[in-house]
Amino acid sequence: MDSTLGYLRETLSNHLDHPACRRIYKKLATRDFTGEGDFVRHLNEMEMSYLNEVLLKEMDYAKQAQDEKRHQELNEVFELLT
Repeated sequence: MDSTLGYLRETLSNHLDHPACRRIYKKLATRDFTGEGDFVRHLNEMEMSYLNEVLLKEMDYAKQAQDEKRHQELNEVFELLT
């Protein structure tokens, strides 16, 4: 798994109480994606919308924590969603 998807998987593990998050997490855990572009192409519209919301919050948190690497990795997926 590439590092961007690894960061995403870790981030999603904090939100598994939501059904959409569980579906997205399961896709990450059970499929072998070639990268974040490949991953995003396998999301439906509802999953993309949910992930967009989560990433906005998580990127803000990473910025506040001054974790530039995490922010950058999550932003790579975010940019593909928009």
